Amino acid sequence: MTTETPSTASAAPTRITVAGTAGTEPYDVLVGHKLLGELPSLIGGAKRVAVLHPEALAETGEVLREDLAAQGYEAIAIQLPNAEEAKTAEVAAYCWKALGQTGFTRTDVIVGVGGGATTDVAGFVAATWLRGVRWVAVPTTVLAMVDAAVGGKTGINTAEGKNLVGAFHPPSGVLCDLSALESMGTHDYVGGLAEVIKAGFIADPEILALVEADPEGARTPHGPHTAELIERSIRVKAEVVSSDLKESGLREILNYGHTLAHAIEKNERYNWRHGAAVSVGMVFAAELGRIAGRLDDATADRHRTVLESVGLPVTYRGDQWPKLLETMKVDKKSRGDLLRFIVLDGLARPAVLEGPDPAMLLAAHAEIAA
Repeated sequence: MTTETPSTASAAPTRITVAGTAGTEPYDVLVGHKLLGELPSLIGGAKRVAVLHPEALAETGEVLREDLAAQGYEAIAIQLPNAEEAKTAEVAAYCWKALGQTGFTRTDVIVGVGGGATTDVAGFVAATWLRGVRWVAVPTTVLAMVDAAVGGKTGINTAEGKNLVGAFHPPSGVLCDLSALESMGTHDYVGGLAEVIKAGFIADPEILALVEADPEGARTPHGPHTAELIERSIRVKAEVVSSDLKESGLREILNYGHTLAHAIEKNERYNWRHGAAVSVGMVFAAELGRIAGRLDDATADRHRTVLESVGLPVTYRGDQWPKLLETMKVDKKSRGDLLRFIVLDGLARPAVLEGPDPAMLLAAHAEIAA
């Protein structure tokens, strides 16, 4: 992973390079303002461009389509349902049909504009059309910028769970335009902070220090540390996926808090924000680490303090444990029926806890039970 940060107050974006692995090409994640002018450099050689966007960003998607058409591309816009409703096989099939009707070839490009659900679908459609075409992610939320759009994991949901169908298909580039965050509602913005805080616990404690120094500032895109928090989080993910694209080892640490989080999301029929579920999942993982004798009390307690300071939840309904446990057993992070959790052996020291005693799991759950 390499980074380039402007040394002057120019409008040049920060550039974070994700190294290519497993036969994939390296790509850049650009972080800054007004970045759509960078898009043509990422789609060179294409004749056709499909802009996938959620219903909530219909105007943005159309403006981008018109801009690309004015530059000589055969541009189409494909509207998706909002949020997790887009992540279905039916929506993917709708996109495939649109690409087929437009004569989309292997040299053409898909652009996904929106939150994490949109970039997940755009990447999955790109991975599966003609066995893989190029795509560019234009994330418009904190969560998508620091997590979904970086790393090449694409996927859709099924009735059995979240992201159980997918592919590893890295983008050709990612444009993180910080201006897009200014229109986000507070709850959605704060939800994205869970992944930022996760990066602090597993790899970069300076993120935690920045949040703790100004929790209110962290809750808004206008805060003094917004750009630094997002850039640091992206660097953490870029470094991990540069070493391990297909989650065969190191990349597992990015699942910190996610085993329980995905079970909560499914139990809530995806009506909970992903970040809210990850927040509860991290507190659960911290308690599990503490009970296993691997995590010190101060770091375990710090989870609740930091997450609560920005307004994220740290508890969940206590009567749902049997359902959550069954869901976790079919999570893609499990090995057969053997549950695997990422825990901390200390701050920024993630490790795997495999097959914990059921009594330990129950005790950890008791600590987050509302």
